[in-house]
Amino acid sequence: MIMADLEIKNVHASIEGKEILKGIDLTIRSGEIHALMGPNGSGKSTLSYVIMGHPKYTVTEGSITLDGNDVLAMSADERAKAGIFLSFQYPAEIPGISMTNFLRTALNHVRDKNVSVHEFRSLLKEKMGMLAMGKEFAERYVNDGFSGGEKKRSEILQLAVLQPRIAVLDETDSGLDIDALRIVADGVNRLRTADREMGMLIITHYQRILNYIKPDYVHILVDGKIVTSGGPDLAEHLETYGYGWITAENTAE
Repeated sequence: MIMADLEIKNVHASIEGKEILKGIDLTIRSGEIHALMGPNGSGKSTLSYVIMGHPKYTVTEGSITLDGNDVLAMSADERAKAGIFLSFQYPAEIPGISMTNFLRTALNHVRDKNVSVHEFRSLLKEKMGMLAMGKEFAERYVNDGFSGGEKKRSEILQLAVLQPRIAVLDETDSGLDIDALRIVADGVNRLRTADREMGMLIITHYQRILNYIKPDYVHILVDGKIVTSGGPDLAEHLETYGYGWITAENTAE
């Protein structure tokens, strides 16, 4: 995998005329795990959509670059080809389309070439083995009838197959019980062990997923701005004291 730097500089973004992001600065380099935390409505998911190119969001100021290339000038599919991946908080169900067909189509698109059936099946078998997933999972329809945990494991399998340079995981822990959370976190950790050069942004409201996936950096987003950054101990501080202390500090300012 080619090393990558995703640089977000002074990004302001709005939806339907309402400004949500108010000057985001964040750099994610190859091999780094960043956690983005913050109270509900602070703009965490908005940032993930803006990075991936959701058409409902308008960037009014600032820049996003991947190794110096202008990400904002790319369409969503071009961003995927460049190596950016987004795991959705609420994965869509696609009845009638098997995971196998879905993943091969996605891989063909990202690689911009037709991957042979033999090569793809070999890759899929390898990644499912790495994630400790049964082969029957690949023949099920995409997220159709999946439990919350299975939907999130489906997203991690996509991540493993597509092998992006920068992965954004938007509230992957949302709606998961403790057993499902451990299974999903184990999948991410197995993937990280296999690919140390992937940069990752984990967006979460709670500290609990960070008990299993250890970040290098933690950032706190409040009212559209990153107000403080630190190491894993910052997340532990939030678990103890909540967001009240930091929102009060920034309201006072």
